[in-house]
Amino acid sequence: MNNATESFALLPGTADSPVLLHVPHSAREIPASVRDGILLDDAALEEELDHITDAHTAELAALAAGAAEVTPWRLVNRLSRLVVDPERFPDEREEMLSVGMGAVYTRTTQRTPLRPADTDPGPLVDRYFHPYARAMTEAVADRLAMTGRAVVIDVHSYPTTRLPYELHGEGPRPPVCLGTDGFHTPPELLALAREAFAGLGGTGVDSPFSGAYVPLDFYGREPRVSALMVEIRRDTYMAEPGGLTGPGLAHLAAALTALVDAVSRC
Repeated sequence: MNNATESFALLPGTADSPVLLHVPHSAREIPASVRDGILLDDAALEEELDHITDAHTAELAALAAGAAEVTPWRLVNRLSRLVVDPERFPDEREEMLSVGMGAVYTRTTQRTPLRPADTDPGPLVDRYFHPYARAMTEAVADRLAMTGRAVVIDVHSYPTTRLPYELHGEGPRPPVCLGTDGFHTPPELLALAREAFAGLGGTGVDSPFSGAYVPLDFYGREPRVSALMVEIRRDTYMAEPGGLTGPGLAHLAAALTALVDAVSRC
């Protein structure tokens, strides 16, 4: 996999769906040319991928999309976030730079070296980050043009136990954390999500992770773009870290389907 255009997939939904399921962190693939710049040996890299990957979230999104009344669109990253993290700011605005996790990570989840500290992020940002950002921007623009609105639902997972890289991990770790943005997450969307996931052991808001992804062209300026981050605690559906799924995956897929359907009906 050497072409940046192959590093992600836009999977079409129905023309009248405003929903875009975004799955940025589900993959483990690292191109050989990128692997060469990572300091970890193979065993340590596999362990890091177990911790950093939002395992099975692409499968979760696929199950929900397949069951939805109106099929949502999906943008799925096919590369590991250790290549680039498409949800980071690509500049000094990114607070995760303080732990070596900007758009191009130089530190691991344990805050140990992943790449040399003086790594130039530019080549990876140019090759992978910018094409991904353009694709996401175009996908959202297309939903606006076709339906008059766009609803980005970010599908993530997070570990049951706080990892050292987490800047705000001291708060509650509910089965489902709903990340919000003050401009792009209307109360109605949050309420629909709380209702959809209510039967899964409880939801929380903005703890341990907060915010919601919106392409920078629309961020803070286009109210017709709404967004919500769905962070699922991994013990609810899989063996940690990096293990197989359990019966919880089907329950989560049904809940995500319910959210997609509710949003589509609004």
